[in-house]
Amino acid sequence: MRKKTVCVVGLGYIGLPTAALLAGKGYQVVGVDLNDRVVETINRGEIHIVEPDLAAYVRSAVTAGKLKAHAKPQEADIYMICVPTPFRAGQGIPQPDIDYVLAATQSIAALVRPGNLVILESTSPVGTTQKVANVLRQAGVDVDAIHVAYCPERVLPGKIMTELVENDRVVGGLTVQGTRAVSAFYRTFVRGEVLETDAATAEMCKLTENSYRDVNIAFANELSLVCARSGIDVWRLIQLANRHPRVNILQPGTGVGGHCIAVDPWFIVASDPENTPLIRTAREVNNRKAAWVIEQIAAAARDVTERTGRRPKVACLGLAFKPDIDDLRESPAVQVASALQKMDFDVLVVEPNIESHGLFALTSLADALQQADVVAILVKHAEFVRSASAGELDAEKVRDFCGVKFDRGSALRKANAS
Repeated sequence: MRKKTVCVVGLGYIGLPTAALLAGKGYQVVGVDLNDRVVETINRGEIHIVEPDLAAYVRSAVTAGKLKAHAKPQEADIYMICVPTPFRAGQGIPQPDIDYVLAATQSIAALVRPGNLVILESTSPVGTTQKVANVLRQAGVDVDAIHVAYCPERVLPGKIMTELVENDRVVGGLTVQGTRAVSAFYRTFVRGEVLETDAATAEMCKLTENSYRDVNIAFANELSLVCARSGIDVWRLIQLANRHPRVNILQPGTGVGGHCIAVDPWFIVASDPENTPLIRTAREVNNRKAAWVIEQIAAAARDVTERTGRRPKVACLGLAFKPDIDDLRESPAVQVASALQKMDFDVLVVEPNIESHGLFALTSLADALQQADVVAILVKHAEFVRSASAGELDAEKVRDFCGVKFDRGSALRKANAS
């Protein structure tokens, strides 16, 4: 039987790996992105993001003629929407922004035919899948003749190509028939269990998963503040506490970043502020952690000025929102480096996973360690862990906010926040 054609709208951290994986499974895949550079890069068989194994998947798919990128959607049997869903910040509770989802839906409306599958993968507030169907209906699509469903991604950056296949997936259609049809599609490339539900439950499930993690990380981050004041090594404390058979505390860090954990809880809070004080507080705790980190680094830098009478050099190690990736979305490390740069400090930024940045002039780790008066470890990149293990970090200069120094000789920690 002929493998169906899939049109993936949005070729970012989820869309491109999904497109490449499907192409590898024999589907004819059309990738769509508004960024001309992204389209050109992919059509050369190259990638624009850092993700293990992804380059080989894309190169193979493009070479085999199974994947081609375009600036506009092309006709297909299955449409997958994988575009960003940020929030609108401002006074009060941040509000979800689904404009990209609705625009992507509008862009495929003229191409959708009876029997097609339309799948939303973007993390979205409850009710968004129904809004996708409404946009299609208003554009003249017979929604009763197609299958519209929600299936959120559940992958960890750095392991996306593996987890797209191995992890369980939740599929929620607007109809029972839609749920079954879309679930059948996912079972052609997912080895994990494909769990069926309705669209609203699937939407809430994704938000719940990331809110749960945010609350747990907030607990760890709050512990780190208490321990800092008491002179306690928070990583050693958590290691010991986690030896309890029913305790599994995550790891503190510079804050919480990324497009999921730092964003999704607000979608729940915005939908029901009265009943979500815990989720909102966790978000606020994690946001405050970055501000606390800035204060600690600034205080250390001012101590240098008081001792030497000169402008201090501050090295910020890491910009990504988690270790060993190039994704800077909602990264607290970027917030920290930017704030310090606006102060009267000479800021040296080290981020081994990107080639350049619009706000910062990047430097090598060796140069940063040699020049800096204060070294702030903001992200636990492997390069920084290796440097610590090799004894290259000056304990007097280092301010470790993510447990890099603790990693020397630690093999007991049971969980790691991302």
